[in-house]
Amino acid sequence: MRRSEYALWALLVLAVLAAGSTMVSLARSQSASAANSEIYKQLDLFGEVLERVRADYVEEPEDAKLIESAINGMLTALDPHSAYLNPKHFRDMQVQTRGEFGGLGIEVTMEDGVVKVVAPIEDTPAARAGLMSGDLITHLDKEQILGLTLQEAVEKMRGPVNSPIGLTIVRKGVEDPFEVKVVRDMIHINPVKYNAEGEDVGYIRVTTFNEQTTENLQAAVDDLKKKLGPNLKGYVIDLRNNPGGLLDQAISVSDAFLDQGAIVLTRGRNLEETQRSNARQGDITDGKKIVVLINGGSASASEIVAGALQDHERATVVGTRSFGKGSVQTIIPLGSNGALRLTTARYYTPSGRSIQAKGIDPEIVVEEELPEELKKKQEVQGMRGESNLRGHLRGEFEDDEEESGSSSYVPEDKAKDTQLNYALDLLRGIKSVDTDSKKKAEAN
Repeated sequence: MRRSEYALWALLVLAVLAAGSTMVSLARSQSASAANSEIYKQLDLFGEVLERVRADYVEEPEDAKLIESAINGMLTALDPHSAYLNPKHFRDMQVQTRGEFGGLGIEVTMEDGVVKVVAPIEDTPAARAGLMSGDLITHLDKEQILGLTLQEAVEKMRGPVNSPIGLTIVRKGVEDPFEVKVVRDMIHINPVKYNAEGEDVGYIRVTTFNEQTTENLQAAVDDLKKKLGPNLKGYVIDLRNNPGGLLDQAISVSDAFLDQGAIVLTRGRNLEETQRSNARQGDITDGKKIVVLINGGSASASEIVAGALQDHERATVVGTRSFGKGSVQTIIPLGSNGALRLTTARYYTPSGRSIQAKGIDPEIVVEEELPEELKKKQEVQGMRGESNLRGHLRGEFEDDEEESGSSSYVPEDKAKDTQLNYALDLLRGIKSVDTDSKKKAEAN
């Protein structure tokens, strides 16, 4: 009798569990169905607006341009760093990260509607053709530049290796414009520039993090070791106005100066997406002292390097607060349709500090004296950092205090470069760091 009762109760329990499971599944199914129904309604709305624009806009629009703009609108509404890259922009991005392309070999800017040569790169077609700093380029193959953006002008100057282009040059001290024919060649952008400061300090400036950065950093350190020999006291790693670049290069550059420990932590939407990158044995500087320079123009990959070396107390960070871009963008190729640049994670320093909309604070704050015209401009525009960008991604917690960015001014004359000279004095022992007042963080 008891066995029959037990069997009956067991059947009842199983029935209740089955019913509960069915109800949960049904609720989930209904919830998913409701979510899908809502998105379909929104897509119907988008389709209706698209058709109205195509049918009634005052001029016939390009369908591809409408869709591309709609996609970009969706992505830029997420945060300032997510975007759609059409096939052309995707190719341009790949060129930048590779650090090599077919072109002329000049650093340029835009001035009064024409292209101004900042400097020709050594041993490139532009340098061999005699282009000089300060030259104004007014025409490309006899077509005037006026009306083009700087990016459009740069794209016209780039092209297949061995293809010629005619430049019309206006030069100070030369009465009439003159023509220069330049044959494009493969241009290699070196993201690392270096020199010996005196007879005892190696100065290394990293301008971007592309595929060449770590390799060129190693070459710079090797050459400085040979030049300075036993007199070498240490290195200044200048990351000022470095906007960032490839995450893997930021990790490998940090690893070059560290023997162990975490370099950076990245956390996506889900816990299982958390990743930790660790340093391997081997310091390319053999333990020499390092001072890292940062300012308001140091962002993303630059902040990863500065944060990692700071947390491990491998370097003293000098300058002003960095930009505060603490998010990771993943490039998702879309076949022949370009690519998606999507923010997929936040990153953190080894001690778990979030950089997003906060930046890296140096141990020693050293401000550069601004020229009068820049002081007035800064008073009007204020400081620019991640926290000032409209729609920026907030920190992980809503109550995180936001404060990022600072001046990005660096004097051209090294003698007037207060931050650099402070770093040199630190390495030479003329100035010292009060270790009791340093901001310390236990590195994981």
